[in-house]
Amino acid sequence: MEETISLKDIFQTLKKRLVLIIGITAAAVAVSALVSYFLLTPMYQSSTQILVNKTYDETNTTTSADVRTNLELINTYNEIIISPRILDPVIEETGINASVSQIRNMVSVNSHNDSQVVSIRVESEDPAQAVELANTIALVFQRDIVELMNVDNVSILSSAELSENPSPISPNPTLNMAIAFVVGMMGAVGLAFLLEFLDNTLKDEEGVEEALGLPVLASIAPIDIKTVDVKELRDDDSRLSRTGRGNLGA
Repeated sequence: MEETISLKDIFQTLKKRLVLIIGITAAAVAVSALVSYFLLTPMYQSSTQILVNKTYDETNTTTSADVRTNLELINTYNEIIISPRILDPVIEETGINASVSQIRNMVSVNSHNDSQVVSIRVESEDPAQAVELANTIALVFQRDIVELMNVDNVSILSSAELSENPSPISPNPTLNMAIAFVVGMMGAVGLAFLLEFLDNTLKDEEGVEEALGLPVLASIAPIDIKTVDVKELRDDDSRLSRTGRGNLGA
């Protein structure tokens, strides 16, 4: 016999486990807030942009072939920027106590499709350090690419600047708590239905009939002990006992 679950059953289950659902959801949000505000280290990002373009000649003209050449060079430039050939002088000039691999993990180089603009982004726990690294990498690359590739086609479009009140890019406590709220609620609701499914106690007449296969002839209504006169019940019980003994004596 197939069991069907109605909307009424779903609402009753949620109402019955409401405290559990609220508790788990609140705990998930609280843990997320604690981790975001006190355990995760804030990270700051600074970026600079460079333009890869051919140096104009005396005619001050450029062709589509020159643009295609520059676009093809960008992928090569992206690799050169994070190579030891560029990062070693950057470390030396900035005096940062870090290895090339550590600096490489802090740097990301991106270029949009069919664009000659390359963005150099640096993430660091120190916002001033992120700004210094981004600008130094751009300057060193612009200077050394002339010797490396025998070309002078890199210009700095914009430099990184340190704002008065820099905002970290991560963590995002509001987003983390929102995700924790959704995940916590989903988990709590799932747990509520699991507990209801595993609960095989008989709760009403319909459950008894289904379990035993027999009709229910009578049921005892619940009694609120607060509204019952205990003294009256004892007097009734005493009268019934005396009546019963009298009937036996007769």
